[in-house]
Amino acid sequence: MNPQEQFCPKMNCEARGQIGKGNIVQHSRKERRYKCKQCNSTFTERKGSAMYGLKKPEELFVLVITLLSYGCPIPAIVATFRLDVRTVRSWLLKAGGHCQEVHEHVVQQHQMDLQQVQADEIKVKTQSGWYWMACAMQVTTRLWIGGVVSLRRDFRLAQQLATQIRSMALCRQLLLAVDGWASYVRAFQNAFRSPLHTGQIGRPRLIAWREVAIVQVVKRRSRDKLEISRRIVQGCAQMISVLIQVTQRSGGINTAYIERLNATFRQRLDILTRRTRTLARNQATLQAGMYLVGCVYNFCTFHKSLRLPLYLVKHRVHWVQRTPAIAAGLTDHRWSVTDLLNFKVPPPRWRPPKCRGRPSLATLDLVHQWCS
Repeated sequence: MNPQEQFCPKMNCEARGQIGKGNIVQHSRKERRYKCKQCNSTFTERKGSAMYGLKKPEELFVLVITLLSYGCPIPAIVATFRLDVRTVRSWLLKAGGHCQEVHEHVVQQHQMDLQQVQADEIKVKTQSGWYWMACAMQVTTRLWIGGVVSLRRDFRLAQQLATQIRSMALCRQLLLAVDGWASYVRAFQNAFRSPLHTGQIGRPRLIAWREVAIVQVVKRRSRDKLEISRRIVQGCAQMISVLIQVTQRSGGINTAYIERLNATFRQRLDILTRRTRTLARNQATLQAGMYLVGCVYNFCTFHKSLRLPLYLVKHRVHWVQRTPAIAAGLTDHRWSVTDLLNFKVPPPRWRPPKCRGRPSLATLDLVHQWCS
């Protein structure tokens, strides 16, 4: 037990989310509990992780979640470990919700030069009808940026996905490659705009980013053949060719990378398999599975196309394996599934309350102690 690596998870504590401030001490080594000297509350070591509140052994939970993230059907897990089907489904929702928090904290709060992003959607059959799952990825690092699950394939679905991409993108040259769905173009054009402040009264005018290019790959199927047309909706052809050369090294306008990622999701999530009998029951199950597979793909899986050669001697190469998160600079090592489930997302830091007049000396001491 190391109190220096823990933080207080209580939302009413002024020291919440702070590590290494000296306010956390050991409370019970046998029960593995800590105590915060600031709010005098105790909490267990598993508080904030996916292991919190488990009644079964931790090794069994990690093994079941690993099998779920690699495409093992729930009936097979139930028959192998003699678990109740409701227990396995609750574990899937629990792990998926935790992975969503980890993804929003580690990936979506990190801004980077995306260069090229590809987006596409998957039509998913569930027990309650059809759903649409839209995903986006960065081509250079193969990083899964995020996804949205919706009941309808409408403009709101494309808008939510564009908002996730916009929150991570720096104002640099960016190529957005999508299919022939027109809602993507409108959503990206509305998302990648910045307000122009002129000092006048009223809402500032939104200015579109000049270095954002949008391309489309339109596929038309007929009885005899498949016709593919490539369009440049926004941006100049020279900038698009440079970005393609930098991110892909070869080839032209395509959506091949996001289509391969969709195939990975269909392979690793049994409810996305074509003609499957293990259908998802509702939207929450599909969303939990999406975040579970996406986080395992980003943090726990080596990608062969991301490996780097390390020349030890002449004509002898040692390949350094990397995950998409390592290639994007989010981590420096490969996570195990246990590390992913044990990761604790800190709560937002305490901020002094807004009030009129001069703040008291006690409030100033708290601001100096916990907000510096």
